[in-house]
Amino acid sequence: MSTPHPVPTPVQAAASWAWRILVIVAAAAAAMWGLAKLSEIVIPVLIAILLGSLLVPVVGFLKRKRWPAWAAVTATLGGTVLILGGLVTVAVIQIIRGSRDVAGRAVEFWDSVKVFLHDSPLGLTNTEINGYVDSAVDAVQSDSSALLSGAMSVGSGVGHVGVGLALAFFTLLFILIDGPRIWSWIVTLFPARARTKADGAGKVAWATLSSFAKIQVLVAGIDALGIGLGAALLGVPMAVPIAILVFMGAFIPVVGALVAGAVAVILALLYSGPWIALWMLVVIIAVQQLEGHILQPLVMGNAVKVHPLAVVLAVAVGSLVAGIPGALFAVPVAAVVNVVGKYLTGTDSAAPSEPTDSETASTAELAITEVDA
Repeated sequence: MSTPHPVPTPVQAAASWAWRILVIVAAAAAAMWGLAKLSEIVIPVLIAILLGSLLVPVVGFLKRKRWPAWAAVTATLGGTVLILGGLVTVAVIQIIRGSRDVAGRAVEFWDSVKVFLHDSPLGLTNTEINGYVDSAVDAVQSDSSALLSGAMSVGSGVGHVGVGLALAFFTLLFILIDGPRIWSWIVTLFPARARTKADGAGKVAWATLSSFAKIQVLVAGIDALGIGLGAALLGVPMAVPIAILVFMGAFIPVVGALVAGAVAVILALLYSGPWIALWMLVVIIAVQQLEGHILQPLVMGNAVKVHPLAVVLAVAVGSLVAGIPGALFAVPVAAVVNVVGKYLTGTDSAAPSEPTDSETASTAELAITEVDA
């Protein structure tokens, strides 16, 4: 009777890796499916957590200045609403005022383009031009279906959007008021032996998220200032709304500010001609180069500890899976997963040191006592 041939070691190793990878992919797919089903809850909560990581230090600063807790929270929330509401209001008012003029200039520009194409060696007729335009529009719509579906996943109606905003507001409110106690309660949900690790992982994740939020506001402000100032110096109309759009768009890394800046190029083309539009494009590219080669590597890289290539891939995957919300949360999620993984595996040199058994027991007892209180 012949002896069966043993399985080669490389095949055994490949099989071991294969089934583990399949389990990880299946778990990730199940998690994404569950998040998609609960997107109307998950997205507002994630927005509240991201805003909370930015505003909690402000509340802490006011408390250290002897402000009462309620006054610190109220002032922080009120100031945030006033700033964001003011920016949106200014942008909307100026866009509405200039919309008719922009529409008229767009029609004139399109007519001149059709005349140029007709008189050029191409000799295109209006029917051919319209056919090419329809094909381009269809291609854009098909390619952007994922983004649109992701955007609409927040809520398909005014009621859903209102519920999402209310949920985000109240979640943010409780994070600002009672964030430490909420986290202490979450820690008690873990087994007693894992609470110290869970508590440490949560702290490094929160610190990373807070650093990301602060640096992203700085980067967005520099993008908005550079592109808005460039538009104003070149005489492009609606420079202030352009800067506001760039500021808000910059929170979607890599592509947000660039897409928002394209509005400035279009306006420059409509109002001032191709040369000014070209210079506007140069300004946008220069600002993006400043961000990509100086701000992102030196500032953002140190804050989130994620390679720029990983940032690009995370945004691409996030936008493909969840549209605009996916692109917005891709980088902070990747940064948090990265730093938590390093902390749990002990490869993060900045991670806090492991406490003794007595310290572990004290931490767990303190968390339970705080929650019970």
